[in-house]
Amino acid sequence: MTTTSAPVSPPPTGQASQRVSQSVFDGSLLRVILLVDVHDGAQQQFLEAYEQLCKQVASVPGHVSEQLCQSIENPSQWLVTSEWESALPFLTWVNSEEHVRMVQPLHGCVRDTRSLRFHVVREVGGSGTQAGKGTLQAAPRIGDGVIRHALTFTVKPGSEETVAKILADYASPDPRVDDTTRLCRTSLFLHGNRVVRAIEVRGDLLAALRHVARQPEVRAVEEAINPYLEQDRDLDDPDSARVFFTRAALPAVHHVTVEQEDPTARRHALFYPARPECGMRLAEELARHDEAAADDPSSPVLSSTIFQRDDVVVRLLDVRVGLDDAGLGRCLGLSGAARVRELTTLLDGPDAVGVQDGDLPRIVELARMRAVTDRRSPQG
Repeated sequence: MTTTSAPVSPPPTGQASQRVSQSVFDGSLLRVILLVDVHDGAQQQFLEAYEQLCKQVASVPGHVSEQLCQSIENPSQWLVTSEWESALPFLTWVNSEEHVRMVQPLHGCVRDTRSLRFHVVREVGGSGTQAGKGTLQAAPRIGDGVIRHALTFTVKPGSEETVAKILADYASPDPRVDDTTRLCRTSLFLHGNRVVRAIEVRGDLLAALRHVARQPEVRAVEEAINPYLEQDRDLDDPDSARVFFTRAALPAVHHVTVEQEDPTARRHALFYPARPECGMRLAEELARHDEAAADDPSSPVLSSTIFQRDDVVVRLLDVRVGLDDAGLGRCLGLSGAARVRELTTLLDGPDAVGVQDGDLPRIVELARMRAVTDRRSPQG
């Protein structure tokens, strides 16, 4: 082991809440690692496609630097690393239609990819973080070993009841993926014609998603809802399936755990349609409230996860049983007419305009999603 006299960047002075196990809102530098498996013989094609993509990414706001590496052991294995000022500009870009178009030329030469995202906690070498590059994560986050993710899509108006029945009646897949990965929980909600499926996994999220997709009972459900989807897809066409699930991805951007999981807790989901280009801002406002409320011993909330993509924001809450709409409104950060008005200025649609007078029960009614199914795996 070698030693170095290069300076280690000083730790930030702020302290992250120990209750927040996941957040993209702290302004920390982001390192993105993309593992790429290229088809045999397609290395030059991949390099040319990457160079075109790299020129476009360089102009994306928040992008700092990029590196492309090829394995010294297997020429088909490549590694792309990029640095971003924070997670927010990266997520805005990677979840956009622009990104879908940018990466399209890579599909013909790539067999598989795997994306990993990390906040930078410490730096060795150089002079620490540069001006305008962002900051370091204040402290290590303490998690519970569970990875949270969601998918969302819309169905044709008028088909909601049919789709809900299909999604509620399927047989649960085997929760065991392998020796290190297991499905813990799947919760499915409906709001109008929008479906949200939230999943919790211990282990490898990508392996779990692929495991679920291969299960015959899940494949049958996916085929059954195909005629009702607003966005056409062909699950037998890898490109069609890839584009659909890329657009359907609804990543978790913030998670707070107030207390240990309670098997008697009730799960709620709230849907917030944000005004154009206000989705991330709305999610951040909700995250700030969740952090502040986490230290309130009277709060009925046991945990809260915020999912966001573009102008779609979903909040998943586990709360103590017996909570009425007023209590739910308070735990949503809607205590008082002023707070309701502040939130509704970020909401889109005619219904949002109608509740800007601070009508708490009305905004809870509009946001509440209908529970379709909530399944826990044994030993999940």
